[in-house]
Amino acid sequence: MRAVSNLWKMAKDTVVEGVFAINKPYGMSSAQVIRDCQTQMNPSGLFKPLIERDIAAKLSESKQEWSRRRAVKKGSQVKMGHGGTLDPLATGVLILGVGSGTKSLSSFLDCNKTYETVVLFGASTDTYDRVGRILSRRQYDEITKEKVEKALDDFRGKFQQIPPLYSALKMEGKPLYEYAREGKAIPREIAGRDVEVTELEMVEWYEPGTHNYRWPTEEAEAAEKNLAEQVWRVEKQQGTGRKLTPDEEKEEEKALSEHETVKKKFEERQDGLIRDKPAKKQRPPKNPALMSGALGQLPAGKGSNLIPPPPSADEPFPWTDKGPPAARIRMKVTSGFYVRSFCHDLGAKVDSAGMMAELERSQQGDFKVGTDSCMEYGDLLKGEEVWGPKVTRMLNAWTEKYPNGAPQVPQKRQNNQEQQNRSRKQDRKRKWEENKKSDQNSKKRRNSSSGDEAPASKVAKTEVAKGESPRRESPKGSPKASLVKSSPKTSPKETEA
Repeated sequence: MRAVSNLWKMAKDTVVEGVFAINKPYGMSSAQVIRDCQTQMNPSGLFKPLIERDIAAKLSESKQEWSRRRAVKKGSQVKMGHGGTLDPLATGVLILGVGSGTKSLSSFLDCNKTYETVVLFGASTDTYDRVGRILSRRQYDEITKEKVEKALDDFRGKFQQIPPLYSALKMEGKPLYEYAREGKAIPREIAGRDVEVTELEMVEWYEPGTHNYRWPTEEAEAAEKNLAEQVWRVEKQQGTGRKLTPDEEKEEEKALSEHETVKKKFEERQDGLIRDKPAKKQRPPKNPALMSGALGQLPAGKGSNLIPPPPSADEPFPWTDKGPPAARIRMKVTSGFYVRSFCHDLGAKVDSAGMMAELERSQQGDFKVGTDSCMEYGDLLKGEEVWGPKVTRMLNAWTEKYPNGAPQVPQKRQNNQEQQNRSRKQDRKRKWEENKKSDQNSKKRRNSSSGDEAPASKVAKTEVAKGESPRRESPKGSPKASLVKSSPKTSPKETEA
């Protein structure tokens, strides 16, 4: 311990950078963890040489005075990023890069990760976890430990996984929750991801009435439930690897039609509550309300206490019997794996429903919770004397392992990034073309109250059809417009003749 302390004191006079890990607490965003680290580390003696070096480098590149002031302000904090986000519900390993270590963070996106999760059976939510809104409830009386262990066999090895219902992924350039908001049907094919589970085991089984995990009480809206049924229908069809028979198609269409009828009546009742004439126009909110599954939306300036705490044992349960069972499961997975989808799919596999009630990322790469390779978040509040030696040890260990800089990003990841960049460019191009077409249509309707072409345009077309040269409109107060000679090259009708 004394050697580590001496090493930290020596490091305060040199630039330290690299990669370390911290145990992210419950209810906090990954970005907030970075801000909290910077709050403690910016004024520290450990990172003073790093900050001074970055400011000097920025000043050498800045010539104008305003640019120099901006460079000093931007360089006066520790440069930091993370190697794979954890949402507020999750805890565990959050890898952070400092200084040049930020260049190494992309390599952690493809490394194996170990998760420990609790699956609560009997209901499903829009976010596939316990903080979402209820989409459906299913029976759970016939779920046993043996039945769940047998179902786990289908999740070992390589397979294709469908992403969560309202994940940040897009379908044809549009997030899934946008389809629900607009009341549109989703495309038939849902792109799955190739994933692999190298290790999978049940750590603990909770019989009904022996745990405090519970479903949420808030119900999802009709539009969300409708979209969920569409997604699960397509997912079920893809999972079976066959097309629905004509009779099955009719049955599915009838069910969807009945659901649409209920939804329509529900919306009509809502419309009846709206006044015929609003009092006055209101500005749209700066942050329009998204569906609860639209991940990534944080309260302004806040990154803590983003979700409610776990329920108290004194709170009433949302069921009248003993309730559903639950299972704690540990897994080691490859990049791109969704633990939420696993919990949801496991519930469906045992003829019920399931949601994620708890999640911990216990290991990512060489960083593991409960070891010297991962610092506890609470150490930040204990001062530099506590977190300083621990961070120094982890940064030095990283530098010794990778003395020549960041490891190369795997080719697979590079290809995925290139594909995402191409997709973004295509989306921007499509939107630009739509806006251009809209502008052209609006120009044609300009100066015409009926929505037809402008009168001047009609006159010009009539004159061209008669073989005359179109007249050019003159500004008010100017001499009468003269005839403009037409050129054979610019007159389509004359050229065709």
